[in-house]
Amino acid sequence: MTGRGVAPPVAVALATVAFVALAIGGLGMASLLLEADVIATPGVGQLAGILALTVSTGAFGGLLWAYLRRPQPSYVAALPVTVAAMLAYLVGFGLGAMLQGTDAALALAAAGGFATSWFALVLAGAAFVAAWSAVALVRTRAERPRWPWERDDLDEP
Repeated sequence: MTGRGVAPPVAVALATVAFVALAIGGLGMASLLLEADVIATPGVGQLAGILALTVSTGAFGGLLWAYLRRPQPSYVAALPVTVAAMLAYLVGFGLGAMLQGTDAALALAAAGGFATSWFALVLAGAAFVAAWSAVALVRTRAERPRWPWERDDLDEP
């Protein structure tokens, strides 16, 4: 690549993987620091969290792809991508809770409990950082790292 940023599909792939990694790592660290469970509602199991992150990842990648396909994507795109990832997480959380047999009211309360916790801020931060980074990859002249012998611009002393 010369003078152009990373291709949008590559940026979306990298950002999506980064989002999942930051979300899982961030939620785990927040759980340790807060000494609290991410899913604190009794009767709501792991399926809710798994489905929530899966749905959130799909919304993140899909909306990010829509923004990065534009000729000069704006850094502001990180905001709606973050909001979409958060809303999709809450929807997936509620659906996952109901799929495992939790009452709809309890599933809604559990999703609301997550939305008003520090864990929601961690998830939003992960989505924002990953989305902003993807836009930066596409807009800047970023390219893959190269070994010194691969570069043509080095002058021999």
